[in-house]
Amino acid sequence: MRPPAPEVCPVCGEDVPRNALACRRCGADHNSGWRDDANVYDGTDVPDDAFDYDEFVRQEFGVKNGRGSRLPRTGPHPFWIFTALLLLLAFFVIYFRPFF
Repeated sequence: MRPPAPEVCPVCGEDVPRNALACRRCGADHNSGWRDDANVYDGTDVPDDAFDYDEFVRQEFGVKNGRGSRLPRTGPHPFWIFTALLLLLAFFVIYFRPFF
């Protein structure tokens, strides 16, 4: 006979229903991670350090020539802005031509 399931999954911290064979969130069971002392742990073995987003971005994307980041450009490319303006100009010329 297997020991009872812990009240809280020691792997993911999800509440485990009574008499469950596995955690419904992560799938942990007696064979993969539950232990006799599983009720002692609450699944929150997360480091206490605060997450520094700016440091993460620097590590992931680096710095280009020491002057700026290599993050992707936000907003439309200048080519598409120019193309949209050119199309608007062409539309107004064609649409208002009979009035000139």
